[in-house]
Amino acid sequence: MSNINFVPDDYIQSNESRRANLMCLVLFSVVMAGLGGSAVAIRIRQRACGAQESLVNAKMAQMEEAIKKFEELQTKRKEMMRTALTTAELLEPVPRSVLLASLTNSLPPGVSLVKLDMIQKEAPKSAADRAAKTKYEATQQKGASEPDVKPSTEKALETRMEIEGIAPSDLQVAAYIEHLGSSVLLSNVALVESKEKKIDDTVFRQFKLTALLSKEVHLTKEDVDQIRAKAEQSIYQF
Repeated sequence: MSNINFVPDDYIQSNESRRANLMCLVLFSVVMAGLGGSAVAIRIRQRACGAQESLVNAKMAQMEEAIKKFEELQTKRKEMMRTALTTAELLEPVPRSVLLASLTNSLPPGVSLVKLDMIQKEAPKSAADRAAKTKYEATQQKGASEPDVKPSTEKALETRMEIEGIAPSDLQVAAYIEHLGSSVLLSNVALVESKEKKIDDTVFRQFKLTALLSKEVHLTKEDVDQIRAKAEQSIYQF
C-alpha cells in the first residue's frame, strides 16, 4: 500500500525556505560576530603598536638630543684645541701650543678637556730671598762701608693652570693626574674637585685640577715636533 502525503507541497517548500533563511541568518550573525571581534582585536593591536611607537620615538628623540650634545661638546673641544694650537708662542720657556699638546697626549681613553685657564703671576718669594732682603736692609740702615750685593728686584713669574674636564669615572681622573705628574713640563699637580654630572641617562665625573708650569724645562726641536705631531693626530683623527 503506498504512502499518501496529505501536506501540500507549498507548505513543505515554505518550511524549507524558512529553515534555509534561518540558517543563513545564523551563519551571517556568526560571520559578523567574527568580523566584529577581529576589528576590535585589530584596533587594540593598533593602539598597542601606537603606544610602542610613541615610546620608541621618545627614546629616539632623547638619543638624538644626547648625540647632539655630545657632538657639540666634541666640536667645542676641537675648536679649543685648534685655537690653542695656533695661539702666539708664549710663556717662557714652553710655547702654549706645546703645553696644550702635552696635556692632550696625557688624556686617558674616555677623558675630555672642557676648559683650560692659564694664569701668570708673581711667584711667592722663597725663604732665602726674604733673608737676603732683610740682611741688605739691615746693612743699609747701619751704613756699612763695605758694599753689599743688592738682592735682585726682578720679579719671578710662575704659570698656574686650572684644568677642567669630564671622565667616565674617578679611575680615569686618577690616571690623568698620574700622567700629568710624570710630565717634565708640570709640577704640583693637584685635584681640586671631582663631582658627579649626569647628562641625560649617562653619568660622568666632572673634575678640576691645578698645576704649575715647571720653571726649568729644556725641550729640543725634536721633542716639540714629536709632541705637536702626536697631539694633531689625536685631535683630527678623533
